[in-house]
Amino acid sequence: MKILLPLLAVAGLAAALPAHANDDTWVVRFGAHVVSPKSHNGTLAGMNAKVSSDLKPTASIEYMATPNWGAELLVAVPFRHNVRLNGTQVAVAHQLPPVLGVNYHFMPESKVSPFVGLGVNYTRFFNIDGKGPLQGTRVAIDSSWGAAAHAGVDVKIAPQWSVTVDARWIDLASDVKVDGAKVGRTTINPMAYGVSFAYRF
Repeated sequence: MKILLPLLAVAGLAAALPAHANDDTWVVRFGAHVVSPKSHNGTLAGMNAKVSSDLKPTASIEYMATPNWGAELLVAVPFRHNVRLNGTQVAVAHQLPPVLGVNYHFMPESKVSPFVGLGVNYTRFFNIDGKGPLQGTRVAIDSSWGAAAHAGVDVKIAPQWSVTVDARWIDLASDVKVDGAKVGRTTINPMAYGVSFAYRF
């Protein structure tokens, strides 16, 4: 049910988008985002968990079904996070967080055009290394499905070029296991802040 509702919302919005033919059907963006987890990330083995932030290059492609409505896929270079328990580093984890969503652009013909969006996120954790007290153990973090909210602004700098500043909230929570035994659940729910160059064609 957690993933079904955002999937249905995205699918419904996408299905409602009328076909639109123009010379600027696609928008590609290249930039970077900071993934910043919320302040408190749950309790693992009775200790307070903290997941660090990270900055990585990102890219997205958006199909403009109408001047206002677009369907977008965001991808990124894998993010790297330190995991601490009561202040002690216990793991390093990598994750990929692609997001598929629908955006509404309020003033697409203006030099400055704000937008909002709704989507669904899949986060896959991999290459997780135990550190400190967990050195030599098998640490695993389950993959996560969740909703994603999006807001930002496009600022046109040339006929085909814009600068995009945006922020995303991602619903991200996963079970954590050490040597196969569940030790708790971490709730990350990060904000992702980014700046990108956008090209329309």
